[in-house]
Amino acid sequence: MNISRIKVSGYRSLRSIDFPLGGLNIFVGENGTGKTNLYRSLQLIQSAANGSLAQDLVREGGMPSAIWAGVSKLAGKSRIILTVELSERETNQRCFRYECEIGFVAPPPSPAFPLEPQIRTESLINLQCRRPLTLLHRRNAFMSAVDNEGVEQDKMNFLLSSETALASLRDTRRYPDLDAVRATLQAWRFYHEFRTDRDAPLRRPSLPITSSALDSDGGNLAAVFATLRHIRQETVDLDIAVADAFPGARLIVPFPEKSATFGLEYLEYPGRLFDASELSDGTVRFLALAGALNAYRLPPFIALNEPESSLHPNLLRPLAKMIQKAATKTQVWVVTHSEVLSNEISNQTSVPSVNVFKKDGQTWLEGLSMLGHYK
Repeated sequence: MNISRIKVSGYRSLRSIDFPLGGLNIFVGENGTGKTNLYRSLQLIQSAANGSLAQDLVREGGMPSAIWAGVSKLAGKSRIILTVELSERETNQRCFRYECEIGFVAPPPSPAFPLEPQIRTESLINLQCRRPLTLLHRRNAFMSAVDNEGVEQDKMNFLLSSETALASLRDTRRYPDLDAVRATLQAWRFYHEFRTDRDAPLRRPSLPITSSALDSDGGNLAAVFATLRHIRQETVDLDIAVADAFPGARLIVPFPEKSATFGLEYLEYPGRLFDASELSDGTVRFLALAGALNAYRLPPFIALNEPESSLHPNLLRPLAKMIQKAATKTQVWVVTHSEVLSNEISNQTSVPSVNVFKKDGQTWLEGLSMLGHYK
């Protein structure tokens, strides 16, 4: 399933914003406009599926930091509301809408710490029926869900305020639609700020395990390359990307034994293999993006946050070509402050970029109405 629509309110600079998504989505804007908040809101939706939503909000400073800056941070009615609609990939028919509301102090009988993020309400709605059918409803500690026979099951005092119903209710046979939505959200991949220091996961050998997609930290990059080269024997797109970025160079991926490794062989240094520990930061970062966008089985959704970081300008066109190819196979979201990269992607795909800007302290997208909806 693809993401067809996102709505976020009350989160950092996102007072209220509601917009549709296509197969390829390009957001460009200056630093400080709230591009990363858009990206983070999607990560938080995935956190709800993983059961780590409250923990992830605490890690970024808790509710006092996460709540929209224009609202009194201790106001009783302050809320963060995250909504996502999913559609069937081939037909674009709407399938499900999931919504989660997070607030401050929860009323009894839901004990919690004073400034802890607390899940107030959740809902999962099936949009494929003639009339929308609520499959999951949660308010504070109380939850009800409709099983595969259409019977509503009540779970009284089942949840802590830090727990999400989407992650907690696990019964694939009884609640198959809920399981399908959770699995889809969990499969999303977010790539940002790849470490490139000497001890970075990208530079270390990988476990010799067949890998269909790149981990978020890039720690299985060598295994992704080895899977393409030696198991699937499908490296045409990967080899083209490396040749476009580094003319005359070849990506060398030895057959894994105790570990999986990779390196580059340059035209001017025949027979000399530069392994991952020797490559420049920009080269390693580009290869990580190549692994993310050319992996054997791409995730249903790939989000790239400022992928141009540390890359030489000559690498932006090859990067745009990789993004264009990946967008023919899966849904891609790109957040960038590089107009050069956004223009390259738009030129190759005919998909226009969306300008992100700040207005009265709020993050806005070009084309939104005053109420935060697309016109």
